[in-house]
Amino acid sequence: MDEIRIYPDPILRKKALPIKNIEDQVKEIADRMAESMYANKGIGLAAPQIGMLSQIVVVDLGEGLRTLINPEVIEGEGESVLEEGCLSLPNIEVPVKRMEKVFVRGWNLEGKELNLELFGFPGRVYQHEIDHLNGILIIHHISRLKREILIKKMRKELSKNI
Repeated sequence: MDEIRIYPDPILRKKALPIKNIEDQVKEIADRMAESMYANKGIGLAAPQIGMLSQIVVVDLGEGLRTLINPEVIEGEGESVLEEGCLSLPNIEVPVKRMEKVFVRGWNLEGKELNLELFGFPGRVYQHEIDHLNGILIIHHISRLKREILIKKMRKELSKNI
């Protein structure tokens, strides 16, 4: 199992690279990601969160594991604001504005193109993970002042657990 990278790890702010060929190495990374996500009781994880700069996300919303390679939001509509947490930002939840309905395109591990139409919470999860592939975290959706306060709080909480 890979350790989840915690902010301010610099890899979390980098753009992930597109996958050119879906080969055994990609499948191995996806397996490691799923193992780390489940071990940390997450519902989604992006490759940079385990230190890999690859465009891979894994999501399990209770209907089984789905892996998407090179996922992107094609279009979306509507908006809503909900509190979101993140495995790379323990003990932090922030209100994030996201599109209510999104169309996401990506490829599965067999190289088949997938086009997903997602509403509400599932769409929010995919938008969150795709943000990770672009070096964007939930704390980048709030003001700098709120971000600094929350990061101080997170560091204080983490130092208690050491």
